[in-house]
Amino acid sequence: MRISQLLNKGSIIKDLSAHDKKGAIDELALAISKTAKTSAREIATVLMEREQLGSTGIGGGIAIPHGKLDAVHSIIVGFGMSKKGVEYESLDNKPVHIFFLLLTPENSTGGHLKVLAQISKLLKMDQFKKNLIAAKSDDDIYNIIMEQDEDF
Repeated sequence: MRISQLLNKGSIIKDLSAHDKKGAIDELALAISKTAKTSAREIATVLMEREQLGSTGIGGGIAIPHGKLDAVHSIIVGFGMSKKGVEYESLDNKPVHIFFLLLTPENSTGGHLKVLAQISKLLKMDQFKKNLIAAKSDDDIYNIIMEQDEDF
């Protein structure tokens, strides 16, 4: 399963306006809600419940908020970028700049873990992260992700 099959251009936010975790999750949930065909509030609630188990801010300026929702019928990926950084209670206590959001059906296990692993692999590539940060538009971000995803 490729990220390119799960990411919709409309689920990309080039410049998040949020300053904190809740704000970032609310913005990302709103962006992905049309694709998910469920309310942004319901998505944000699931994501914040997951955050209570431990921060999805993995360090290095990266967060991968994720959650499971009955209303979702297939895995959906969203993306957000914050130039200024978001206070996110990350493992390294540094602001987050790059967000990959992952929303999966309640009964999904294997597919959800594979996509998390694929996102993690991508984010270990320094040039990929630099390209994302330098992107000028949602289309640029989408194309950078698509190109890198094809190389896997």
